[in-house]
Amino acid sequence: MKKFLKILAYAVSVLFIVIIAAVSYISFALPNVGPAPEDLKVEITPEKVEHGKYLAYHVMMCVDCHSVRDYSLFSGPPVPGTEISGGERFDQTMGFPGVFISPNITPYGVGDWTDGELFRLITTGVRKDGSPIFPVMPYHSYGLIDPEDVEAVIAFLRTLDPIETNHPKSKADFPFNLILRTMPAKASFTKKPDPNDQVAYGGYMVNASACADCHTAFENGSYVGEKLAGGRSFEFPDGILTTPNLTPHPSGIGNWTSEMFVQRFKMYGEHYVPEKVGPGEFQTIMPWVMYAGMKERDLEAIFAYLKSLPPVENYVEKFKPNI
Repeated sequence: MKKFLKILAYAVSVLFIVIIAAVSYISFALPNVGPAPEDLKVEITPEKVEHGKYLAYHVMMCVDCHSVRDYSLFSGPPVPGTEISGGERFDQTMGFPGVFISPNITPYGVGDWTDGELFRLITTGVRKDGSPIFPVMPYHSYGLIDPEDVEAVIAFLRTLDPIETNHPKSKADFPFNLILRTMPAKASFTKKPDPNDQVAYGGYMVNASACADCHTAFENGSYVGEKLAGGRSFEFPDGILTTPNLTPHPSGIGNWTSEMFVQRFKMYGEHYVPEKVGPGEFQTIMPWVMYAGMKERDLEAIFAYLKSLPPVENYVEKFKPNI
């Protein structure tokens, strides 16, 4: 009996040491994506700023998350005056493992960041102090696009007027605060394809728009479904939203035409006035008003790419009201 207790005590001690070593490694050695590029200096030109504005507003959706959204209106358009100054809250009521507040990315919030530090943040998810951000900002997708597009967004941000804010800091729940440190990864950049290669260019735009982040089933901190086949759920106070299937199956966009796809976005264009959403009525996190500003060429390419995917059967109930 004494021998057994000694062995048990030894095993527990070894396990404790291993756990302490693992936690210490994760806490102090990760994330490890390399230093921010010190020599990066983004050139500010009218063309680059205009392109960056287009990406930030209508493709990469920087403005969508870094603004406070008004969910009393359909698709939650940004509250006027909060654009790009942060303050949107993502918390446990929405299924997130902590409280995450989108930061101010006007010069008031990032004016003391170098271009290299911003570039590393956008493409790897690591702040200037080396800490990780929660991937509600899809840095894994942004790390797959052309560096010139990332630089264009940075150029646009540099031209904004500073907006003073005082947002609380984000805080991940335990043990996700440790898991979070393992998530950043080095970027694997690609060259933007020729738009004439519609399928390849559409695939690039799907990455830049991070479509898969919402349109792929997600459970317990990881993706569990077929890419872009829908099925990810988001909780609203009045119901549960489940994202639709984007593969070319009849349960997805199998019966859609390119014109139908484009018009689905364009119906929320400049003349659209978001309607009020009452208790229990259908609501969505899809920022239709912002995506409506995407160029028709880009939307057509996205559709061509989606139609090239293997069809996946996945019928979903888009919105299930609580009342």
